[in-house]
Amino acid sequence: MKFVVVTGGVISGLGKGITTSSLARILKSRGMAVTVVKIDPYLNVDAGTMNPYQHGEVFVLDDGMEVDLDLGNYERFLGESLPGSHNITTGKVYRAVIEKERRGDYLGNTVQIIPHVTGEVKRMLREAGQSAGAEVVLVEVGGTVGDIESMPFLEALRELQQEVGGKENMAFVHTTLVPVVGAVGEAKTKPTQHSVRELRSIGIAPDMVMARGPALLTPELKAKISLFCDVPAEAVISVPDQVTVYHVPLHLESQGVGDYLTKRLKLPTRTADWTRWRQFLDTYGKATREVHVGFVGKYIQLKDAYLSHLEAFHHCQGNLGVKISVEWFDAEDLRKDPATQQRLREVDGILIPGGYGVRGIEGKILAAEIARTQNIPFLGICLGFQLATVEFARNVLQLKDANSSELDPHTPHPVVTLLDTQEGVANLGGTQRLGSQRVLLTEDSQVHRLYGRREIFERHRHRFEVNPTYLERFTKAGYAVTGTSPDGRVEVFELPDHPFFLGVQYHPEFLSRPESPHPLFAGLVRAALARREGVSTSKEEVPRVPTPSIVA
Repeated sequence: MKFVVVTGGVISGLGKGITTSSLARILKSRGMAVTVVKIDPYLNVDAGTMNPYQHGEVFVLDDGMEVDLDLGNYERFLGESLPGSHNITTGKVYRAVIEKERRGDYLGNTVQIIPHVTGEVKRMLREAGQSAGAEVVLVEVGGTVGDIESMPFLEALRELQQEVGGKENMAFVHTTLVPVVGAVGEAKTKPTQHSVRELRSIGIAPDMVMARGPALLTPELKAKISLFCDVPAEAVISVPDQVTVYHVPLHLESQGVGDYLTKRLKLPTRTADWTRWRQFLDTYGKATREVHVGFVGKYIQLKDAYLSHLEAFHHCQGNLGVKISVEWFDAEDLRKDPATQQRLREVDGILIPGGYGVRGIEGKILAAEIARTQNIPFLGICLGFQLATVEFARNVLQLKDANSSELDPHTPHPVVTLLDTQEGVANLGGTQRLGSQRVLLTEDSQVHRLYGRREIFERHRHRFEVNPTYLERFTKAGYAVTGTSPDGRVEVFELPDHPFFLGVQYHPEFLSRPESPHPLFAGLVRAALARREGVSTSKEEVPRVPTPSIVA
């Protein structure tokens, strides 16, 4: 088993996650068994309690682990599902060490950062690779070199390189910044030099430098970085911004990254297969038809809070050949601004994502009403699904005070309420329903036609659910429950008389992939295109997601 470690320097946000994902895809294209691990140096055990404004989207895996958004990138680039053990945090490591100390596993020895914490990190990395059956394990180290939080992890990786046999079995890739400054736009290599020096000072010598900047490096700049950073010129890689993140693997491949890593790690020499990936990018770039989708959320100032949704639309563009222009609507502004409401009425489709808390709730309910009454294709996800249910109760059933008991504990009509994971039991408490869950679809329903199957598995992250005591009234009024859990929970509802109106309790965005867009996003885009072009919504089969998470 071999390792490729990706570190970052100078500043955060340089795209280490995309670099790591791209390297993984490059090796997989050569037939390697590859897996990816993310090291997050924060003390949180997982990302579940983090504010999206601080850390972006919380990504949920099949096993229910709430993790860093970079694991979403890994899954999308690899087209594979990862377990929660592939997100290592300081909180997880210290908790494991303390539990061992309390059990007496250390036999009375003084417990220290070295060797106990570093030893735990090495154990976690090895087990992640072994459980995945990987030939190559890619490891992304969060933060930047020099951060006090990441020092134990870098020390563990320095030790691991020696333990696995040295540079033949472990390569370090350092992502750094080459800014362009001054009136003449001169590229500066000094930040890269200092960053590499910092890395070398702790005993790690990079084998490759990924130079991020606004433009391609000149041969002279590559030679300069090579000289001062003691890295071969062929291993100084220029990585300017790309049209999409999915262009990055081929950009790196064109600079010989795959061949260099293959030679550097003495991996089998194989021809890379990029056929399907190139088809996706070719379709993406040639998209001529366009739809405008209104995205109604409350974290719209930080687009990373909704990263998987945006990537799902990219996947649709690269497979359907339809350009998706996302128009952002702040849910708080929508209720009080008629001009914003009118702008929403003019879009081709509306999406309301999941979320927590009361801020912006009434705006999202209004958005669902606009979609329902104006026949605008609609997809409500998790909280968006619940609020579409509230809107239906208020305006169709005329239960004017209807609400979710999460948002109004005193509502006389809790059409969305707290349910237990055990059938028929109330008061769930602090436990969320997380991870991949089985969903049964109603035959010949719209959602059944989209998936092309009756049984699916989708990822969940919620506590509150549709209150079953209201279902009889809902169904009589046209609210069709077309997807349920095996124990009868409402998972999907649709409005049969609407061109496209779907609400789902789960999170389909987590399972969309570049080569296979999620059926619900593809369905929304097709319906939006039909609305824009003034034709009837097609029931033509849409691309499906051939992953173990969806296929029963």
